[in-house]
Amino acid sequence: MELAFIPSPSRGVLHLGPIPLRGYAFCIIIGVFVAVWLGNRRWIARGGRPGTVADIAVWAVPFGLIGGRLYHVITDYQLYFSEGRDWVDAFKIWEGGLGIWGAIAFGAVGAWIGARRRGVPMPAYADAVAPGIALAQAIGRWGNWFNQELYGKATDLPWAVEITSTSDGRVPGTYHPTFLYESLWCIGVALLVIWADRRFKLGHGRAFALYVAAYCAGRFWIEYMRVDDAHHILGLRLNNWTALFVFLLAVLYIVLSARMRPGREAVVEPGAETAAGDAGSEGDKDAKEDPGADAADTATEDGDEAETGEQTDAPDLTKATGTAESTDAAEDAHDPEDAKDSGAVRDGADSAKKG
Repeated sequence: MELAFIPSPSRGVLHLGPIPLRGYAFCIIIGVFVAVWLGNRRWIARGGRPGTVADIAVWAVPFGLIGGRLYHVITDYQLYFSEGRDWVDAFKIWEGGLGIWGAIAFGAVGAWIGARRRGVPMPAYADAVAPGIALAQAIGRWGNWFNQELYGKATDLPWAVEITSTSDGRVPGTYHPTFLYESLWCIGVALLVIWADRRFKLGHGRAFALYVAAYCAGRFWIEYMRVDDAHHILGLRLNNWTALFVFLLAVLYIVLSARMRPGREAVVEPGAETAAGDAGSEGDKDAKEDPGADAADTATEDGDEAETGEQTDAPDLTKATGTAESTDAAEDAHDPEDAKDSGAVRDGADSAKKG
């Protein structure tokens, strides 16, 4: 008897009237928004314009969904084209089934198209969005929990996931939650890429290659634990071989890129700095065109100077006046004509008093 386990939802879809709300789709959508949000912040920090990541994502996301579905359908064709199966189900993406390898490959094609339209270097864009893609995968894996799929071998560990569905040959019980393992691993990959990018100033696509290599390392051992049907080659699941091959390519790219193009791109989006400078110039222009603000500032400054003058300039003015009067008296004493005129004025005043 299991003392603890992760319960699975009784169903993966809720109906709001005629509109179905599927947990798998919600996880994918939330993951996309998180990837764009984080990618935009990193892109701006690298010197790019706000909104560029979202504009390119408009191309990358649809391509990624199509590529992910194609990879799943091609590698698991028996689920849709074997006897007793309905090939129409291959288009029911909401029921689950997205291969990350196809999603990244086709998504890169869509991103390349969008980047060319914006005049943005594709490697720099890939470096900016790499941690966000890993977080999107971490969130998206919970869609498998809603669908009760992609679990591992049977176990009685406290964190085992309980499977209650019997469709498609499922056997109810408690199993390794490989969707949870991969979700946690992807979060670790995102943190690793962010740390390494800050520490080593990764550029020219090396941050994205690090994400790919780290993800493949985790996917290899997680894939080995899964028990769902898959094609095997030399005793290993197809996705194990894919993870190993892509891992080696990513590591090789990191080594060769570091030798051929060390450092990081100085400019990731041409014209971004000019646009920022123009925005600053417009702000200065608006300040100059607002005379009321300038007049208010001038009045405030004059008022401050007046208050200071009352405290410091008044004594100097009195002193200056006294000095001026003493100077005038001294000049009168040395001028005979002025002295004579002064005497006549005094005599007239005295006669007036007597009269």
